[in-house]
Amino acid sequence: MLRFFILFSLFLHSCVAAPKTPAAAAAVPAKKWLTLNGQEPAVVARGGFSGLFPESSAPANDMAVSTSSPGLTMLCNLQMTKDGVGLCLSDIRLDNATTISSLFPKAQKTYKVNGQDLKGWFVLDYDADTIFSNVSLVQNIFSRPSIFDGQMPVSAVEDVLGTKPPKFWLSVQYDAFYMEHKLSAAEYLRSLRFRGINVISSPEIGFLKSIGMDAGRAKTKLIFEFKEPEAVEPTTNKKYSELQQNLAAIKAFASGVLVPKDYIWPLDTAKYLKPATTFVADAHKAGLEVYASGFANDMRTSFNYSYDPSTEYLQFVDNGEFSVDGVITDFPPTASQAITCFSHQKGNLPKAGHALVITHNGASGDYPGCTDLAYQKAIDDGADVIDCSVQMSKDGIAFCHDAADLTASTTAMTTFMSRATSVPEIQPTNGIFSFDLTWAEIQSVKPQIENPFTSTGFLRNPANKNAGKFTTLADFLELSKEKAVTGVLINIENAAYLASKKGLGIVDAVKSALTNSTLDKQSTQKVLIQSDDSSVLSSFEAVPPYTRVLSIDKEIGDAPKPSVEEIKKHADAVNLMRTSLVTVSQSFATGKTNVVEEMHKANISVYVSVLRNEYISIAFDYFSDPTVELATFIAGSGVDGVITEFPATATRYLRSPCSDLNKDQPYAILPAEAGALLSVADKEAQPPASAPNPPLDAKDVIDPPLPPVANMASSNGTGEGPPQTPPPSSGTGATAANLSLSLLAMMALGLLYTA
Repeated sequence: MLRFFILFSLFLHSCVAAPKTPAAAAAVPAKKWLTLNGQEPAVVARGGFSGLFPESSAPANDMAVSTSSPGLTMLCNLQMTKDGVGLCLSDIRLDNATTISSLFPKAQKTYKVNGQDLKGWFVLDYDADTIFSNVSLVQNIFSRPSIFDGQMPVSAVEDVLGTKPPKFWLSVQYDAFYMEHKLSAAEYLRSLRFRGINVISSPEIGFLKSIGMDAGRAKTKLIFEFKEPEAVEPTTNKKYSELQQNLAAIKAFASGVLVPKDYIWPLDTAKYLKPATTFVADAHKAGLEVYASGFANDMRTSFNYSYDPSTEYLQFVDNGEFSVDGVITDFPPTASQAITCFSHQKGNLPKAGHALVITHNGASGDYPGCTDLAYQKAIDDGADVIDCSVQMSKDGIAFCHDAADLTASTTAMTTFMSRATSVPEIQPTNGIFSFDLTWAEIQSVKPQIENPFTSTGFLRNPANKNAGKFTTLADFLELSKEKAVTGVLINIENAAYLASKKGLGIVDAVKSALTNSTLDKQSTQKVLIQSDDSSVLSSFEAVPPYTRVLSIDKEIGDAPKPSVEEIKKHADAVNLMRTSLVTVSQSFATGKTNVVEEMHKANISVYVSVLRNEYISIAFDYFSDPTVELATFIAGSGVDGVITEFPATATRYLRSPCSDLNKDQPYAILPAEAGALLSVADKEAQPPASAPNPPLDAKDVIDPPLPPVANMASSNGTGEGPPQTPPPSSGTGATAANLSLSLLAMMALGLLYTA
């Protein structure tokens, strides 16, 4: 245990900044809030940092205070033992949050709680000594880290109070049930003399009324908690939806209300936001503060939030119409940054850092990639550089699309399944390739939003899954000039194959389009030419204004000097995978490489890709928060740009003063320290060490010269060029060897398109 707290202290010092002094905080201009009292909304940590550590454990409480803005409120859910000791646990049953079931496997009981039969291991069946001496905490949500399970004792209320949190909130959920079993939460509170307790909440009116006078003398705020609308309040036997109709009556015994967030911003059946209710306005009119519960970075909510948890907080505190007075959250740092750093961030604020926000197929997290809507959204979101991965149609039209294979991001499967072919030079699986279809045929299908995590049930903006139009390279460049974006990134792949096997000169097409747009004769807009082929980049060497970017599509752990020198011959920048900068094992950041420093020594810029908002793609060390991941790469690793499918998240971070770690301010968004979180767990619980990524080899940088563009009109077996196999027409069947997708692949893709 001593080792645990020593390591934990090191962890806090390595990656968490202490809150600034009140004097520093006072230097920040005051914001105008639409809360009841005009003050900043409160951040209330449910069980401490329970999104990371077991609820109300000592590390959860310490981490919540250390990573959150000043004034954090710590919430403890009160449960009572057989001998009347108060514990901090979310439920009256121990089995979901502790090791009790393995210790006493035959001790399950059934009790009637608020009219329902519940089965499990109940707190009130054990005295405090039995729990403290034998029982350990576990994470009670399956998707959260389990490596801390069984290592931390249950916390008593007095334990949490003893840490002197800035504010302390005690939630009393089951007073009526405990009273039936000769236990009294009110008497327990009187034994504590309410000392150190700033807020008490309960869904039971009778309990709040019974402690009203004592709470008033102690200046403890009382909050009435609304349960789901159809649930019944035990004192009045009325549904909570009925009690909502008379908020003035609640003001007689409470100064505020706590409600599930759906009371304020309900969702429709498709998980999109419905118009806000009048609940906050009605409560404020009655003189009641409003606290919203149910916030967590790793819970799927409305598609309107684009998987960005900060966006959800802003919807409740900075929507221009009202603000809740506080939020109850499992991830207090994210709530802190949303309220302290991102609220009232209106207008085109200057970026605090130099890093570029570069799109990956436009705002492809919100719309089908490389469509007019994805590009317009990216521009509206403030992206610095919009990108076009160039593909070629059979008749030589250059257009923007993520890959030559159209199956994943269009509806081509429904029309051109018989045109599926195998091209091992491009990918190991069959596909429907753009160079086998005319531009008219490509335009006849619809774009389709790509869902990288479909197998886990994560969808992206299904209401617009087929929205938007395909964009030619010429139209893309015209849009970039019309909207005066900072720059464009043109990605070129498969150039050698297209030239030799399809007679398509993609490099020439790009050069021609850039010349026609005059982007090769100006210096106001950046032009980045990216490729995984050094010979492609070398062909643009004659145009000095262009920035050439070498894409390295494999994980590397080091960049030796010979490799860097070889890159320097062909490129000015590199695009690296995230795991080439920070290694990750079983969703934990395990280490940091020196690749950025090695590239910077040679004056090579580093861009990192691909960043996404879905929490399942984000290491636990980043708090399941895409903003902390951005801070880790930008402020922590010093990259020169981030390539993202959600540019709004990146631009908001870079425009916040909290991203500038050199500024004296009350709160800063800090990078994670790779390996620090993992070191807190017992060694036996840590994942096995993985082999380091291999260093980049100089020979991996060098590609053969590009072949000349074949004259396909004269290469039909006459000996004047490579032989060509004509693609089958849409009315002919594909051969078994080359032209058909497997039944399994067809079924999988069919399910994808009907999702």
